[in-house]
Amino acid sequence: MAHARETVDGTKSQQEAFDYLADFSNTAHWDPGIVRAEKLTDGPIGVGTQFRVEASFMGRTTPLVYVMTAYEPPSRFVVSGENSTVTSLDEITVEAVGDGSRVTYDAELTLKGAAKLFDPLLGLAFGRIADKAIAGLRQELNP
Repeated sequence: MAHARETVDGTKSQQEAFDYLADFSNTAHWDPGIVRAEKLTDGPIGVGTQFRVEASFMGRTTPLVYVMTAYEPPSRFVVSGENSTVTSLDEITVEAVGDGSRVTYDAELTLKGAAKLFDPLLGLAFGRIADKAIAGLRQELNP
């Protein structure tokens, strides 16, 4: 299992930051490890909304389908992504700080099946990937 947790302050309001991040198809704009992301379900975003995300990881592009499992605007949402080798659980909380916002991004990646043999390497690689994603998030929240 690999885990990353970071907090980023931004100039976007709490509502703006929440709306932008809860549309998980926007991850392709701020996370350099995401090649493509799209919303799969129709209608407004909420519990049950699905997103397809293609992540570049260790030289391979891997698709994951994420499902919104918690949706509490404008302060918190949780998405869970999965494919045959990995499960990803991302919780994002957003709080108001003055005119801006504070975003806490908590991500956990768990390998499945035979892929668990690579768990020690996952922690190292995920740390570098998470650092780049947080840098992109910081830039996106402070236009």
